[in-house]
Amino acid sequence: MTLVAGIEISNPEKALFPDGTSKVDLARYYQQVAAAMLPHVRGRPLHMQRYPDGIEGEEIQQKQAPAYFPAFVQRVLVPRKRGGSIEQVVIDNAETLVYLAGQACVTPHTWLSRTAALDNPDLLVFDLDPSNGELAALREGARALRDLLRKVGLRPYLKSTGSRGFHVLAPLDAKAGFEEVRAFARSMAERVIDADPHNFTIEQRKDRRGERVYLDLARNGYGQTAVAPYAVRALDGAPVAVPLDWEELGRAEPRRFTVHNVFRRLARKRDPWADLYEQAGSIAQARARLTQLTQP
Repeated sequence: MTLVAGIEISNPEKALFPDGTSKVDLARYYQQVAAAMLPHVRGRPLHMQRYPDGIEGEEIQQKQAPAYFPAFVQRVLVPRKRGGSIEQVVIDNAETLVYLAGQACVTPHTWLSRTAALDNPDLLVFDLDPSNGELAALREGARALRDLLRKVGLRPYLKSTGSRGFHVLAPLDAKAGFEEVRAFARSMAERVIDADPHNFTIEQRKDRRGERVYLDLARNGYGQTAVAPYAVRALDGAPVAVPLDWEELGRAEPRRFTVHNVFRRLARKRDPWADLYEQAGSIAQARARLTQLTQP
């Protein structure tokens, strides 16, 4: 029997990644990263991305918390937009992170709101996705959003997604609903695009984006999720989504950090998001400032 944080891991040597990273390796990673990760995932409904046969096998996208999950795994009853409700997992302790890894949940994705106010996000997220893999325009887009967020009075933060791009975020006071937040995000993205239409777009269809960076606003909706900080991605090498300092952007790469090297970073560097939730801003005030910026 293999135990991690007191949790039994079944079939522990099952390889989940082509490099041999196993289920028990994943569980031990989440046990070790829990202290850094938990402040950013607590109280948020979870979408589980599972790979029971490894990342080259079937992918299971799962919102519903199975009835067999143990009692220490917290749950919340989430109303559906079209009626009814669904019970979803909430990660409130290290044991849950380890247990989910034992269920081959490689990547946890979390809501932008918390259980106490599901309709009101406390995060605004722009997901920057490059069309051609080039980093220059991707970095410029992140800087443009950073500068604009500062101009409207919101505090910008940065995260490498561990996949193709970056997330630019701002903490919110959770007084506005998702529709208001998403409308504001669209106005912000449109201003960035107006300044540089050659490099940026909000066009959803890939065949219409050309070589432009896609400014994805879809995360800012009820029931939508973003990859959790320090979550592992289902890609070769087991890359990890990592909060970054803005000074790192010039050399940052979305997949630079992995389960194999991220702890060297955590051992020597303060969490760039340590004060994130102390910097919550108002969408109403930001919208008013944005309106002032756009007036002739």
